[in-house]
Amino acid sequence: MHGGHHHDHPHAGPGHNRQSGTAQWQVPHRPEGADLPPPQERELDLVEASFVENFARATDPTSFIRLAGIPFVGRDVSGKILHLLRVETADHVDMGSVVPLLGGKGVRYDVLPARMTSRRQHLNFLYHDGQAIVRLSFAEARRLEDRTDASHFDIEPTE
Repeated sequence: MHGGHHHDHPHAGPGHNRQSGTAQWQVPHRPEGADLPPPQERELDLVEASFVENFARATDPTSFIRLAGIPFVGRDVSGKILHLLRVETADHVDMGSVVPLLGGKGVRYDVLPARMTSRRQHLNFLYHDGQAIVRLSFAEARRLEDRTDASHFDIEPTE
């Protein structure tokens, strides 16, 4: 199996040749041929992870939101004005895997062993657009045109 070479593998096992930890900064899940995002957004997933990690501990959440560049009042690309109401964070732990079977007639489910489980944190910004709640990701909220100021808006009754 090892092609005739003889030496110790201190951590031998499946995947024992892979590095532990991050080897380089990458843009994950980028479609082939897609252009790289602008430099200020290439590591946005890392910035978002840091935001989630520290937001719950922030003694001044309002200032923390400002430092992150999230508008309290923002205008989206369609011109709709959004008002920030809530920041939601949640922890997710992947415990199983579903893989399609060959031929497309069903799926296979497997419980993941402990070393293959993954923990992720999820983040949403809940805005109100005058009629309904709009849930935005970190990147979407940062792309809003900042219109933060004391504001007034009318709510039109729905029919």
